[in-house]
Amino acid sequence: MTGPRMIELAAAAAILGAGVWFYRRPKIGADKADGYGSQGAVILFVIGAILGVHALGGFDYHPTQGELESMKGRDQ
Repeated sequence: MTGPRMIELAAAAAILGAGVWFYRRPKIGADKADGYGSQGAVILFVIGAILGVHALGGFDYHPTQGELESMKGRDQ
């Protein structure tokens, strides 16, 4: 794993950690009846998950064998 990918993975872990903290923090004010959670925390979870998948190479382009053969055929 390259250095930038490791930094990206660390950032994803930090964003997920911030999402957990934001989700579990105690409510302040009179409206404590709805428990815990927020839309902001869910957005952080989604961003962290996408960033983590990208850091692990889940969105990298890998051509199929047919595409490779087609590209080789054009070069000749």
